[in-house]
Amino acid sequence: MTQASKASAQDRRWLAAAAALGVRARPLSRPNPAVGAIIVRGGKVLGRGWTAAGGRPHAEAVAIAEAGGSIHGSTVYVTLEPCAHESRRGPACASMLVEARPARVVIGCGDPDPRTNGRGIALLREAGIDAVLADCEASRNSLAGFLTREKLGRPHVTLKLALSLDGCIAMAGGESQWITGPQARAHTHMLRAMSDAILVGSGTVRADKPRLDVRLQGLERFSPARWVLTHGAAPEGWQAVADPGDLTAMTSAQYLLVEGGARTAAAFLAADRVDRLAIYRAPIVIGGGRAGIADIGLGSLAEAHGRWRMSDSRMLGNDQFCVYERTPCLPE
Repeated sequence: MTQASKASAQDRRWLAAAAALGVRARPLSRPNPAVGAIIVRGGKVLGRGWTAAGGRPHAEAVAIAEAGGSIHGSTVYVTLEPCAHESRRGPACASMLVEARPARVVIGCGDPDPRTNGRGIALLREAGIDAVLADCEASRNSLAGFLTREKLGRPHVTLKLALSLDGCIAMAGGESQWITGPQARAHTHMLRAMSDAILVGSGTVRADKPRLDVRLQGLERFSPARWVLTHGAAPEGWQAVADPGDLTAMTSAQYLLVEGGARTAAAFLAADRVDRLAIYRAPIVIGGGRAGIADIGLGSLAEAHGRWRMSDSRMLGNDQFCVYERTPCLPE
């Protein structure tokens, strides 16, 4: 077995580019992970790819095909360890790479699937290919849904909140259209398009009868499956989950977007089932409106600290969009 080299700063830049490609596979790659791959030789990109809809072909196969099949002496950057198990749907990517003979394969993160889990790297190294496991944050973030499902048996959960400056989601009488402006609302639909499932509480379903679809031209087919948090039956066209602490009913979903209301948001936070907060804050003050989150059962202010870290912040028109990741943000 060859001794693997370490990932350089340039390697990590290429892995970040591969991670950006991988995001394009969401959510249609399910149940397979949304992997990205780039093949480089002499500073020139030979091929690139991301997991196809339905999970096949894999990102490495797409990139090799784009490169014309000849990648001898190149470096392959791939966000997830190449699979090591054969399938009726296609060959193992580790075997495919051994046959294609790149000089190096730089891997963003290991695959926790027991059918691969280190075997892909071992196959490459046994064949004399320099396989580097980079432990790249960009790769792990781009695969958060797959990693969370594999390690915790549930989808990666994003809680989305559209708030006034004083933390309200609606007027006291319930009027909430619109807290944020058109750019922020379009961005919300992009989040929906990248999710497998979307969930609100039963009160929101009764009061608002939300569509929860994607209303961006050309992306309507990416509307996620609709779920409701309830102990009763789900309305027609919806599915029900009774407990945020038990999301096993969402068997195939890798990414769940929770859109409220206040009690539903609190229930997911209290159960520690929120991995990511996506907060849109409008430059308005309501005063006496409906709070965005109900009581989550903290016993002291100290318990609130150290749970979240900001990972992104930008302006969307007049509204500020901030992302906070749970600490730790991904399962180890």
